[in-house]
Amino acid sequence: MEPTKHTIALVDDDRNILTSVQMTLEAEGFNVRTYTDGESALHGLMTRPVDLAVLDIKMPRMDGMELLQRLRTRSHLPVIFLSSKDEEVDQLMGLRLGADDYITKPFSQRLLLERIRALLRRNEATRGEPGGQAAAGSLVRGDLSLDETRHQCLWRGKDIQLTVTEFLLVKALAARPGLVKSRDQLIDAAYGENIYVDDRTIDSHIKRVRKKFRQVDDDFNQIETLYGIGYRYKEE
Repeated sequence: MEPTKHTIALVDDDRNILTSVQMTLEAEGFNVRTYTDGESALHGLMTRPVDLAVLDIKMPRMDGMELLQRLRTRSHLPVIFLSSKDEEVDQLMGLRLGADDYITKPFSQRLLLERIRALLRRNEATRGEPGGQAAAGSLVRGDLSLDETRHQCLWRGKDIQLTVTEFLLVKALAARPGLVKSRDQLIDAAYGENIYVDDRTIDSHIKRVRKKFRQVDDDFNQIETLYGIGYRYKEE
């Protein structure tokens, strides 16, 4: 039986990039849907779901930031964010809005392909889907409950909508409460080994995770920062 092909959405107003990346991904066995503006992409992604989306920032009719923000109100679809090298603020803002990863332009198509495959593996691992690693089941730490098969996070019985990367970060911290995890260790847990991301990427993800928990519990303080060292999940 042939494995199910993953479907990737590419959203960029540069048709040259769309065409070249589409050809590369299709040659590697992916189904690809392309969009040249945010509005058409939002409609398409809501009516015809995909497995992962690659979003550019600067687009007509709705930029990548707004598209990402709207997607995150409805879905935790895995998202890779594209930004130019001089848009560091936009990179961090993209992560805070809920992107799982980002790549700067100009980029290597081989690098993009590796990041897509890595994010799909992470997503499958957290959901226990065919082709992914076997899910470990549930993890309970006091008021926190993580269900990997459903990609569900509960805090005091209330649902916390986490992206793939955020879920893996919470899991890595909560699995060993009281143990300090360095940023490098968290990068390995959330992105996989041999994937380079800036330390500030982890900081941005942690800030967003805390914000999500505090939306349902103002007193949430389980994720502690140890300045210059890393983070840990506080034992209850």
